[in-house]
Amino acid sequence: MSNNPFETSQAALHTAARIAGINPDAVRYLEQPKRIFQFTIPMKMDNGELKFFEAYRVHYNDALGQVKNGLRFVPDLDLDIVKALGLWMTVKHAVAGIPAGGGKGGVKVDPKTLSEGEYERLCRAYIRKLPMKGAWVDVPGADIGTSGKTMAWMLDELEEIKQYHQPAAINDKPVATNGTQLSMEATGTGVFFVTREAVKDLGIAPDAKIVVQGFGNVGRTAALLYQEAGFKVVGVGDIKNAIYNENGIDIPALVEHVAKTGYVEGFPGTKSLSNAELLELPCDILVPAAVQSVLNEGNADKIQAKLVMEAANGPTTPEAEEILAKRGIAIVPDVLTNCGSAIVCSFERTQGLTDDYWDVDKVRNKLEERIVSAYRATKASAEKYDTSMRNGAWINALKKIADSMTARGWI
Repeated sequence: MSNNPFETSQAALHTAARIAGINPDAVRYLEQPKRIFQFTIPMKMDNGELKFFEAYRVHYNDALGQVKNGLRFVPDLDLDIVKALGLWMTVKHAVAGIPAGGGKGGVKVDPKTLSEGEYERLCRAYIRKLPMKGAWVDVPGADIGTSGKTMAWMLDELEEIKQYHQPAAINDKPVATNGTQLSMEATGTGVFFVTREAVKDLGIAPDAKIVVQGFGNVGRTAALLYQEAGFKVVGVGDIKNAIYNENGIDIPALVEHVAKTGYVEGFPGTKSLSNAELLELPCDILVPAAVQSVLNEGNADKIQAKLVMEAANGPTTPEAEEILAKRGIAIVPDVLTNCGSAIVCSFERTQGLTDDYWDVDKVRNKLEERIVSAYRATKASAEKYDTSMRNGAWINALKKIADSMTARGWI
């Protein structure tokens, strides 16, 4: 079967809806986005050449509130990926109790091929051409290929268009531009909090061996917190390849190594291997923290972990999930595991609207409270319906969304 991410997201939607008896009309709303914007950005490069870039923005569903988050600047972006991410974001917000809908988008480009000036011009052009934007409509945030710097450029461009300050209209900004503390570390920190709860429930040892696939903001932050808490990170991969040491990897030292070299490759005291081999290493906890569909029917029977923490969006295909479940391997789903950023983005918008900015301890404590509560609610739902954690999370989300649709008279 295809590893198309939108098909994966739809499979999760229909499975959970069937188990919980969700109103079929609510499901029909969630089978497609409310709005799709697809546009072209023409731009002159530094050498004078005119190039055209494909750009997208999807407002998937706004039953719970304005749409928010996620802009990817990656070379393999397409509409199905953006639609899938929009649905996942819709569900994440509902799972975490955030009054917002799901928005996703971006530009088909490899930022590494752009100069700093070209990158800035492309970010500003994206915001200029985005048809609907603002704190009460659509609040873009960072994702793969974007950062605090890019979001600051976008905020500045938006404020030039509107001619007044709108700090709540863009998420994942630097603190210096009225962003929130813990913004870039939010997803990885949330992954750690959820892992800690799952380990307690499953009786996994506190010094468990962990493999982290992906060493960007999410994987790096989670790995640092894992080591600090006493877990043993034995394998780490990035976009190029992976490294392994069965006795554990010094994560702070690895962070320094990557800052100097750009990749995990060549870190002293480790064995080099491919990311495919990394996923199949013996470990207690596997944390896919990169891209979608890395766990599929081609490798699911080779996974040796006891627990999979989905730190990426859609890393496990439906076929792989079925195989892993039959083998007794637990999965904590992406819509719960990696919703830390969605939670902190909600905090960021609240701070921007009120001009009341919080210190890092307040943000971290409120994130922990919110995501642990979401984990417990998901677990309770899974137990009530005698189903997986993924279905438990989706059931809770679909009920909230369907209730809002019913109250609004949509269904």
